[in-house]
Amino acid sequence: MDHYNASGYVTPVDVFGDAEMNAHRTYFDRLLGETLAAGGDSYSISTAHLKHGHVYDLLTHPRIVACVCDLLGPDVIGWGSHFFCKLPGDGKRVAWHQDASYWPLTPSKAVTCWLAIDDADTENACMRFLAGSHHDGHLTWRPSTPEEHNTLNQTVDDIEKYGDPIDNILRAGQCSFHADLLLHGSEANTSSRRRCALTLRYTTPDVRAGMDWNEKGVVVSGEDKEGYWANPARPAAE
Repeated sequence: MDHYNASGYVTPVDVFGDAEMNAHRTYFDRLLGETLAAGGDSYSISTAHLKHGHVYDLLTHPRIVACVCDLLGPDVIGWGSHFFCKLPGDGKRVAWHQDASYWPLTPSKAVTCWLAIDDADTENACMRFLAGSHHDGHLTWRPSTPEEHNTLNQTVDDIEKYGDPIDNILRAGQCSFHADLLLHGSEANTSSRRRCALTLRYTTPDVRAGMDWNEKGVVVSGEDKEGYWANPARPAAE
C-alpha cells in the first residue's frame, strides 16, 4: 500500500498458477478468434464482463478483489473489462497517457488490474510506468497524430521530469495494479510473440459516472448503500 501510494502502482502480484492460466488463455484464444471472424480487431473486446460470464468471473475473482480492497477499501465496484492484445508485429505503440482522461468518473479514484494473459516483457512491448506521476493530478494532453501509430488518441508530452520508465515485466498469471492518474504506455510489439492482457477496472461506490457508465458497475465487495451502480447479474454461461 505504501508503494502504491508513493509510486502509483504495485507489481508483480501472483494470482493464477499455470494450469488456471492455461484455461484462461484457451478461453481468450477462442474469444479472439470469434471477434476477428466477426470483423473486430484485437483491441475491440471491451466491457466484456457484461457479455461473457468467464470475464465476469475474473472481474469478481476473490484473489483479485482482495488486492483491490487493500487499495480502495472494503466497498468496491468493478466497472470495466477490456482485452488489450498486441499481435506479433503489431506495430502500434501506446503513448504516455492517464486512464482518468478517458473516463467520465468523478472524482478520479479508480484502480486498474492488468492481468497478463501472455508473458509480457520488453521484447513484446510490456507496459511501462512513470513512477510518482499520479501526484501531479490531471495532466495536459494533446491529440495523437497518425504518424505516431498510437493505439489510443491522446499523448502526454514533457515526461522527462519523472525519470526512467519502469518496465512492467509479468509472467502469464501475474498482474499489476495502477492508479488512474499514473502515466503509463508501451512500445510497439515488433516481436514474433503475442502480448495480451485483460484490464479490470475498479472504483468505489461514492464515485459518480457520466454517460450512464454506472450501468456497467458490479458490486464486487461490500455494498453500494445508495444503489447508484446498476450491479448487473452475471451473463449466462457460454
